[in-house]
Formats: sequence, C-alpha cells, structure tokens
Amino acid sequence: MRALPSLADFPVSFLLAVAIALGLLFGSFLNVVIHRLPRGESLVFPGSRCPGCGKPIAPRDNVPIISFILRLGRARCCGARISIRYPLVEAIGGLLSWAIMSTTILELDAETSIARAAGLFAAYLALGLGLVALAFIDLDHMLLPDEITLGGAVLGLLTVPIRPDASFTASLVGAAVGFTVIWLPFIVLYQKVRGRPGMGLGDAKLILLAGAWFGWQGALFALLAGAVQATAVMLVLLSAGAKPEEPSSVVEERRALREAIQQAEGEERAELEKELAEDPLGAEPEPGLGAARMAFGPFIALAILEFMLFGPLIRAELMGALSL
Repeated sequence: MRALPSLADFPVSFLLAVAIALGLLFGSFLNVVIHRLPRGESLVFPGSRCPGCGKPIAPRDNVPIISFILRLGRARCCGARISIRYPLVEAIGGLLSWAIMSTTILELDAETSIARAAGLFAAYLALGLGLVALAFIDLDHMLLPDEITLGGAVLGLLTVPIRPDASFTASLVGAAVGFTVIWLPFIVLYQKVRGRPGMGLGDAKLILLAGAWFGWQGALFALLAGAVQATAVMLVLLSAGAKPEEPSSVVEERRALREAIQQAEGEERAELEKELAEDPLGAEPEPGLGAARMAFGPFIALAILEFMLFGPLIRAELMGALSL
C-alpha cells in the first residue's frame, strides 16, 4: 500500500501559496463575522450585501483585496464608499495564514503526513482568524463573544491529540489558571472593593482560551504581554494628547438599557437594573485619564497570536526568567 503523501512531497512555494489564498478567502468571511456576530445575525444568510444600498454583492466584486482596488474602494451598485477595514481584514487573514504555514507547519518533520499537517494548519488558522475577528469586535463593541472565547477553548481541547507538545492535563490546568487570574482579583475582589468589576468576564474567558491552547505559560503570557502592549498604546495616545473614547455602540447600548429600565416595572425592572449594575460598562466613565476605558481584548488576542507563532522561544524565555 502506498504511503500517504508527506510535507516533503510538496514544494514550499506551493504550500505557502495555498496558505495565503485560504487566508485571504477566510479573511473576507471575517468581515461578515465582525459585522454580524455582535448583532446576533446569521453568518450564512443572507449573502454579502452592499453596506450602502443593501443589494447582494456579485462574486466578481467579492474577490479579496483585488475587488476593492479595481473598484477604487466604491460599490459597483450604488457608488457607496467601502471602508478600508474590509481589505485590511482580508490582508491580515492572508498574512496570518502565511505566518502559520512558515513558523509552524513548515517546521514540522518533513515526513509528517500531509493529512496531519493540514489538520494542524486548519486548527491554528481557525484560532488565529477567530482572534482577529474578536479583536475588531471588541474595538467596535467592547464585547468578547462566547462563540469565539469559549468556542476557541473547546477547539483547543479537541485538537490536543494532533498538536505537538500538547496534553489534556496542561490544557485543562492552563484554562483553569487563565480564568482564575482574571476572575478572582479583577472581578470578584474588585467588585467587593469598588462596587463594580474591574474587568469583564469576557477577558477571563479569553485568557482561559489561551490556557486551553498553550498551558499556564500561554495564559500568563497573554495576560502580561497584553497588559504591557495595552499600556504602551495608552501612553502613546496620551502623549499625543488623545484619550481613548468608548465606541459609539457602547454609549448607545447603555442609553437604550437605561431607557428600558425607566419604562419597565416590577421584576422586569429589577432584572434590568441588576444587568446594568453588573455590567463593567454600565456606569458612565469617570473623569480623569486614569479612568479612561480602552478595549483590552485586542491586546490579549495579539499576545495569544504572538505565543502561537513564537511559542517555543517565548516559553524558553519565560521559564528562564522564572528560574532566576
């Protein structure tokens, strides 16, 4: 019986080209996820539509990046301007897919079966694209959907058998550590001291995801590196005289919830008031730079991506630092 093809049977240039093409295609779908998921809309139906007039987008106008360039950033149907975010997300998808192939898949033993390599590539690409979608959703809505955080954690556990150096014990311990280091100090204790949580439960679930994929080292790196990168960006903004502002969608959602409370009565009103009180974004931002609100999810997501691509190096450096 002929052995299954291995990585050695395929030219590196071919594997990279396939990876980039898939990344661009799925990057195009990410734009749908980013727009529809926080609104509770179907990700499948209806098909892609023009943001200006709502007409279906023809396949020829839905080619990643190329369609945007050929149409000069405008819709064919009505001439509405298309946000630069669309080709940017597509480009990120292609770049991320290339990076996964280069730093993870092509580093496997050359005799690794193409089936196992494809499974690993699909798993890491799903994680990476999910984190990209999550980052943009958090920037727009300060929301970290369970479909990505908890769904991504489950995917991490399910792919343990095919991931190098992964084990169920390490993944489960990492998930528990990741959730606890956010939930206990920043949600439970902070709530008791300040009367409101210091971070959202979504952040805890996102660090849980990091632990499910990369163990406790990945969870701690995601938290610490995310915090460092967020602080650096905040300092740059402040030095430029800018203060992070809440997304307009958050302001609108808070206003709508307060209006609903005013119109509700009895148990319904009590439930809505409880929802507002438990929401970290339920209160108006306090004055002062120290109270400025900035989405933390994108920085955690970036740190997880860094660990995914450069995990062995980061793990060695982290263990070396802890042994000092």
